[in-house]
Parts: sequence; C-alpha cells; structure tokens
Amino acid sequence: MSKVQVLDKNGKKIDDITLPKNIFSYPEKDHLLYEAIVNYRANQRRGTASTKTTSEVRGGGRKPWRQKGTGRARAGSIRSPLWKKGGVTFGPKPRDYSYKIPKKARRNALKSALSKKLAENHFIICESLDLDQVKTKEGVRLLENFKLGSVLVVDSHENKNLFLSLRNLQNVKLVNYQQLNAYDVLTYENILFSKKAFTSFVEMIK
Repeated sequence: MSKVQVLDKNGKKIDDITLPKNIFSYPEKDHLLYEAIVNYRANQRRGTASTKTTSEVRGGGRKPWRQKGTGRARAGSIRSPLWKKGGVTFGPKPRDYSYKIPKKARRNALKSALSKKLAENHFIICESLDLDQVKTKEGVRLLENFKLGSVLVVDSHENKNLFLSLRNLQNVKLVNYQQLNAYDVLTYENILFSKKAFTSFVEMIK
C-alpha cells in the first residue's frame, strides 16, 4: 500500500497516512474518464436556449399579397422562416440535457482521476484546514504555505470559515468531500484534502 505525507498548516510533514489500494491504485481509464466528464458537463447545462417558430413571432397574420397574378413568389406570412424577422426553423427550445451514468462507473472514474493526481505528486493532505476567522488574506496565506497554483480544496461544509475565505480566489475551488467528482479533480492541477475530509471520503467511497 502506498503512503502520503500529512502536512500541517505550514506545509511541514507531521505524519504519514496509508492510502487504500482499491481507490489509489485504480488504473487510469481514459474512456471512463471521458464518459464521466461528458456526463458532468451535460448535467451542468441550463438548457434555456430558445427561439421562436413562425407561429410564435408577433405579426404576420395577414397574407402579404394575393396568391396569383403579381409575378411574385407566393407568400402566406411575413414571418416565414425565409423572411427577415421571421421564425426560426428547427431552432433550439428549452430542454433538459442531464442524464445518468451508472454509479459504479462514476465512482471508478473518480478513483482513476485520484490515482492520476497521486502518480503526478499533486495530491496533498493537511492535518487541518480550519481558519480562526473569515478572511481572504488568511486563506491566501494558508495556500501559499503549500506553494500551490491551481488547486481543488476538499473539506466539509461545516468548515464555513474556509469556504467563505477562499470562495473569491482565482484558480481555487472548494468542494464538500461528498460532492467530489472526476471533472473537478482533473480540471485543477493540485488537490488538497483536510485529513478529516479525506477519512470521511474514504469511508464513503470504499
């Protein structure tokens, strides 16, 4: 079984923690990661794009000219899709893009993404990420101790000071350990767990 260092808030090693083999030795499966990421992005789509058909565009109730004898092409409405300011043919309508993939596939994709981060040495566990007060400066100082750039911070929503202190930082995202997903893990260069959140996550996913 592989081990990873547990660091304090100053970035210094204080302990080692053993990583469960069934999670962090999972092979990297590109197609599984692809399926999970496409699913995640589809589920984030609002699906509110909408266009008007001929019947929905205001006006156009009167026939522009008589059917025959003018030399012009026949026309029934100035709101025809062929006309300027007319309706849209086969345009988008509000719809739900979300769909589900098997729970096992979603979890295995997450395991694959975490194993990839561990192999790249971008996986960090901190003894505690608690902050005394809600202050962005304190959150920035905490992250600077680990010398991280782009980072996904994983903790519990109970740690409100941390979530409020880091929410406006660029290239930083905070997630509750229960909402961790393969897309976020691969989007950010580093992943930073609190020890408590890591223990809860392992218990949940095993």
